[in-house]
Amino acid sequence: MMGGLVDAKRPRGALALFRELWEELGVGAGPRVVVVAVRAATVLGSVHAGRELHCCVAKMGMCEDQYLPCALIDMYSKCGRIDEARRVFDGIPWRSVVAWNTMLAVYSLHGRSEEALDLYHHMCESGAGLDQFTFSTMLRIFSRLGLLEHAKQIHAGLIQSGLQMDIVGNTALVDLYCKWGQMEDARHVFERMPSRNLISWNALIAGYGYHGMGSKAIEMFERLLAEGIAPNHVTFLGVLNACRFSGFIDKGKRIFQLMTQNPKTKPRAMHYACVIELFGRQGLLDEAYSVIRKSPVTPTANMWGALLTAGRMNKNIQLARLAAEQLLAMEPQKVNNYIVLLNLYMNSGKRDEALTVVSTLKRAGLSMSAACSWITVKKKDHRFFFNDSLNPKSSEIYQRLDTLMEVIKELGYVIEEDELLPDILPDEQKTLKMFHSEKLAVAFGLISTSPSAPLTINQSHRLCHDCHNVIKFVTQVTKREITVRDASRFHHFKLGTCSCGDYW
Repeated sequence: MMGGLVDAKRPRGALALFRELWEELGVGAGPRVVVVAVRAATVLGSVHAGRELHCCVAKMGMCEDQYLPCALIDMYSKCGRIDEARRVFDGIPWRSVVAWNTMLAVYSLHGRSEEALDLYHHMCESGAGLDQFTFSTMLRIFSRLGLLEHAKQIHAGLIQSGLQMDIVGNTALVDLYCKWGQMEDARHVFERMPSRNLISWNALIAGYGYHGMGSKAIEMFERLLAEGIAPNHVTFLGVLNACRFSGFIDKGKRIFQLMTQNPKTKPRAMHYACVIELFGRQGLLDEAYSVIRKSPVTPTANMWGALLTAGRMNKNIQLARLAAEQLLAMEPQKVNNYIVLLNLYMNSGKRDEALTVVSTLKRAGLSMSAACSWITVKKKDHRFFFNDSLNPKSSEIYQRLDTLMEVIKELGYVIEEDELLPDILPDEQKTLKMFHSEKLAVAFGLISTSPSAPLTINQSHRLCHDCHNVIKFVTQVTKREITVRDASRFHHFKLGTCSCGDYW
């Protein structure tokens, strides 16, 4: 009866019935009855009721029922009491795989990924065993922490054990592979899933779009529609981003129109921002500005930011200044907004205006943080900053960079003198751009890996035009594939071209 009351969303009635049973039977009520009562407290969101039930458990003594402590852990978690949940877990004299999984789920739910990883290591050492729920939870943790190799190992272990992963775990794996550019692996996992939900589709579509594989994203979107699955706002955002990154303006307009025709998927500000950038990419600035003027939603910082990017890429100072004024009024403390305007002025030769922006930054007490690039070689991260000389291989790095710059100059490379780099102020522009962190990371990768190995570099800021240009030439010279993940998107460089089409 108590269980029926909980299922009927009547937790107070279930708790009242439990109190009657407890007064009559005391500890004789049994652990299963207490589990149902704890469920009622969880549904009610009452930590007070949960603690009372915890006292009942203490009087009963920790029995062999594995679900009772797990129910308490879950209750404390749902009530936001993570430390109390951990104390219950630590007090379990015997810990089944269910108990370990429950505590892992708590840390995962509350974004405490480092603690989840530490607990997972203890779980492996304990000999409790792992099941598909463990794998599923840890894949989400590895995804958040960017631990691709760990995810691959656990995926391989899952296959070897013959266990079938659930839909949540498979989707987490698809998402992880997408985030790190392993699109073939992501597609392989997706196609082998015994069942899929909309989140699974959204992860793959967004991944294709993010990596500049617009045709693949649209292919999956059309397949989703053909299978009778209704897209949601996230689906449309993923496919519109794909059109934006790949420059598919006609397809983007068609998909946006499809979205507006459905009352359940009326576009939101983030979708309008995508369309603005889509028009801006093609130089259709009047259309881009028209989207903001005619939008039924109040223009947001993302929408004005998209228009600012369009103005910058097309060197339309008037439009960029208009967007910047709106954007800076909304986000006066966001340094990147000033940097975009600064770059536009520098590219257009308007140094006085650029210095005015710098003065505004100084008056506001804002500073440009130093960009950082890092590359992982033999499971170790190597970080680089502008003009960095801390790496033990610094002399080799700069020597290789010197050689590369000479070679690419013969192929037509010319340094972009007017562009302002995000982490270098105007009065430092005479400093050689060859010492920018991305170039140092590339040079290190070239001397530290086999001649045909692809390189993957992470960049904390938006990739500057000069570094973007240099890396294109480097792939042409070395025949290497280089992937750079910057603050904007993934850039896949191959044989002198980039997946972004030089628009980011």
